[in-house]
Amino acid sequence: MERSLVLLKPDAVQRGLVGTILARFEAKGLKLVGMKMRTFPASLLEQHYEVHKARPFFKGLVEFMSSGPVVALALEGKDAIAVIRSMVGKTNSREAAPGTIRGDLGMSFSNNLVHASDGADTAKFELGLWFADQAELSNWTPVSEPWVYNVAEELGR
Repeated sequence: MERSLVLLKPDAVQRGLVGTILARFEAKGLKLVGMKMRTFPASLLEQHYEVHKARPFFKGLVEFMSSGPVVALALEGKDAIAVIRSMVGKTNSREAAPGTIRGDLGMSFSNNLVHASDGADTAKFELGLWFADQAELSNWTPVSEPWVYNVAEELGR
């Protein structure tokens, strides 16, 4: 099982899409193990987006992400990182395939509703940044798990 970070950006919150987007992840069978909502400080966002620090869009991205509430989600599932990235769609929402979150709900390149970790190392770093206190993450098994996975075959239980 993998864990990944998903951020529902200020545009998703302002447009009232938090429940819609979260429902898509849950309907897929991903398990919600952490969630918090607040307007996060620029210092956290600068750390999160540090890999883009030299790019011209960095300052605007930090300003956008600190312009209002963000919902940080920790999601878990088999191959969760790849599954989530596939569900999110291309960065430019106008180019994202129908059926993806951005393809169905977005029209912008910059205001593209969600951020999702792009690999295992990134997910570990980002989850540690956004959920530094491990008590903010829940370890639990949903009763629906045997209906989502073939537990013996896919989870080795």
